[in-house]
Amino acid sequence: MTKSKKRPHMQDATAEPAIQSAPDLTHTKPHGPVEGSVVIETVAPAAEAPTAEPEVPTPEPEVAEDPVQALQKDLMTVRALADEYLDGWQRSRADFLNYKKRVERDLEAAYQQAAATILTRYLPILDDIERALRERPSVPELEAWSEGIQLIQRKLQTILETEGVEPIPGQGQMFDPTIHEAITFEKCDGYCEGQVIDVVRQGYRLGDRVLRPAQVRVAR
Repeated sequence: MTKSKKRPHMQDATAEPAIQSAPDLTHTKPHGPVEGSVVIETVAPAAEAPTAEPEVPTPEPEVAEDPVQALQKDLMTVRALADEYLDGWQRSRADFLNYKKRVERDLEAAYQQAAATILTRYLPILDDIERALRERPSVPELEAWSEGIQLIQRKLQTILETEGVEPIPGQGQMFDPTIHEAITFEKCDGYCEGQVIDVVRQGYRLGDRVLRPAQVRVAR
């Protein structure tokens, strides 16, 4: 038999060529930039510094307060307030009393001023009545008339005395320029120098206020 000669194995032209696997470039580091290419550098974000947390103070253990000390402290506070209120009340009371006295003094002064103005107008009338009584006629038929005039004088004097009007002492007193008005200075037996000889016109005063000085004759 004739042995067939084996021919070398021929690749079928119609068969698809074997696909070669692409080289793994993940672990391949380029030695430098390729000419004409754009290199993009990626900057890694800086690591943030850790923020320091504030230190929280450790609370001290609370110590229970002694009830007696707490009561003593409250008592001292109340006493201080009481002293303050008492001092304020005393000051207010003193101010009110001073104000009350000042108002009363002003009212009294205003009353005396008004009374002095009114009462001074009655003094000339009293002078006329006293002058008429000094020169009254000694006729028996006019005796009743004289008594009526004298009664009017007494009523008027009573009204003035009720209001606090007093006559200023004159005859025999030493001359006082604050209450006397000297008309003449003359020599007179029985009187020393500066002594009042006679009262020409009676003077009057209301308390410490002189309504009218007394007109007098003074010895020298």
